Amino acid sequence: MSSPIYRIRDLSKQYDGRCVLEIPDLDIQAGEAFALVGPSGAGKSTLLRLLNFLERPTSGYIEFRSKQYRPDTEMPLELRRRVTTVFQRPVLFDRTVLDNISYGLQLRRTSHTSNTLHDVLEQVGLQPLSRQRARTLSGGEAQRVALARAMVLQPDVLLLDEPTANLDPYNVGLIEDIVRDLNQVHGTTLVLVTHNVFQARRLAHRVALLLEGKVVEISDTEKFFNSPADPRTAAFVRGEMVY
Repeated sequence: MSSPIYRIRDLSKQYDGRCVLEIPDLDIQAGEAFALVGPSGAGKSTLLRLLNFLERPTSGYIEFRSKQYRPDTEMPLELRRRVTTVFQRPVLFDRTVLDNISYGLQLRRTSHTSNTLHDVLEQVGLQPLSRQRARTLSGGEAQRVALARAMVLQPDVLLLDEPTANLDPYNVGLIEDIVRDLNQVHGTTLVLVTHNVFQARRLAHRVALLLEGKVVEISDTEKFFNSPADPRTAAFVRGEMVY
């Protein structure tokens, strides 16, 4: 681990006057795999959208690579491009797999070689399907296309919003192996939102529990699951809280 890539201070997010997220203090380290768990509606996806600068904070700030993102400021485009999100339900164009993966590069007018694209296709196990129409793929294959589309941009931070929800065990295992390799071999910072506590345990260095928009506990993964400090965390890990 190195210095924080994100610093969150006095952050809040409100919708129609209702506070859905309130985080006084949170750092995410460069190069770590950080998991956010909690019941539906706890604020996990809202935090992810803030970390990707898709929404503005209501108050406080998020500092990314020494630049503060506040209610009245913009995050520079060159920094926004260092963060990429893979959503639970990928939106793919009615084009080939290869076209979908290269789309972000084309938008950014980033030079690349066919070898770059084929290397990423091979990493996600989709090289034999490169010329297939993306909308004919299975759910697991489509999610791997979305992941490859993010990977080819070589982001500093990869945000994952329930990336394996409703997928079969084979594709869950493949995707977990891919993102683990991105983190451990390439040093990509991962922020993972998941309902699957077992997945958080397999992938994350640290885990945070969110309840009603607030962080209940943050700790390294082993402590979070084996000796949590807060009784609500212990209940959540035991599966006693409905989510």
